[in-house]
Amino acid sequence: MCKITDAVVAAYILNATLVIPKLDQNSYWKDTSNFSEIFDVDWFMTFLSKDVKIIKQLPESVVKVITTRVPRKCTPKCYETRILPIFNKKHVQAVQLTKFDYRLSNRLNTELQKLRCRVNYHALKFTDPILEMGRKLVERMRLKSKHFVALHLRFESDMLAFSGCYYGGGEGEMKDFGVIRKRWKTLHMKNPDKERRQGRCPLTPEEVGLMLRALGFGNDVHIYVASGEIYGGEETLAPLRALFPNLHSKETIASKEELAALSSYSSRMAALDFIVCDESDVFSTNNNGNMARMLSGRRRYFGHKPTIRPNAKKLYKLFLNRDNMTWEEFALQVRKFQIGFMGEPNEVQLGRGEFHENPFPCICKNSEASAAENISSQSWGSVSDELFSEDDELYSSELDYVEDGIQ
Repeated sequence: MCKITDAVVAAYILNATLVIPKLDQNSYWKDTSNFSEIFDVDWFMTFLSKDVKIIKQLPESVVKVITTRVPRKCTPKCYETRILPIFNKKHVQAVQLTKFDYRLSNRLNTELQKLRCRVNYHALKFTDPILEMGRKLVERMRLKSKHFVALHLRFESDMLAFSGCYYGGGEGEMKDFGVIRKRWKTLHMKNPDKERRQGRCPLTPEEVGLMLRALGFGNDVHIYVASGEIYGGEETLAPLRALFPNLHSKETIASKEELAALSSYSSRMAALDFIVCDESDVFSTNNNGNMARMLSGRRRYFGHKPTIRPNAKKLYKLFLNRDNMTWEEFALQVRKFQIGFMGEPNEVQLGRGEFHENPFPCICKNSEASAAENISSQSWGSVSDELFSEDDELYSSELDYVEDGIQ
């Protein structure tokens, strides 16, 4: 979504007509979905009509198209000096910008930041089939429990291969990831230990489960797991399920027939997860990737709901040493390290952090004050005490069980 948002802002800066963006169909997942199959294209064009002229495709009369790549984190001045002159070249009718990830500066003036918000939080609306199925999933989670946690568990093989991290799977794991890494020609080999020390490795299902238990979530909490195909399958999920037996996913709360129209398209299935995560009382993640940032910002913008991100750099050492401390000591340290990573309203200073995670120019101060008041009166925002166990103790039998999980 952030690529689409920034494309609109780039068109505004250049005073150019925007052609509906083409989505990446050549990635690892080979998803053939186009923009209009995920988002309501007519709503998108109409909502932004006063900001940017948008067309669905280039007219047949346009034959001279220049393809170029924008530098990363390009400022408005950068667009004006590097891209605008291309339009002025003789016979050039259109410019195609490729690889449009992080191609716009995080820091823009208030007017442009507010345009980002209009695109991201209002113009981008999922298609009716996706919205309807997403709402059904939310309703079914509410039927299981008045309050629920959504966990974005990014632990698919492509993610792990790209991260360069190692999860104890021996030669088989290294072979699996090595094959996948060959898909990225520019991907360099990384030092797995260094990546983990620096907090760049996604937490395992076991680790994120231990983090949530240490933060006070009881084993009766219902958790919606948003993910693709987990590397290692049910064996990898077993330690998390031992900690939280009430695990659900779109595949378990909807029938194959209901998901049939969407299940062959990873982006449309991810859109369903996005809806449920957005509507959850507490959203947690095992990584600090794009979806986590986008949802964190969205949940701030629409009135604030907690988003828990792992302080992976600090938690790394704690997980290594957890056998040498009591559960109470472990839980105390987790809570200490997670200060500043719990998604509280004023957690990120104004102007700091990635804009999509902290859209402060678009949030009224009185809204922030109201959110802060809600947090102080109820330590987890809109989540009631039903989500937390009265007894924080994690019984030794459960700890013994999860020791067999992937480290």
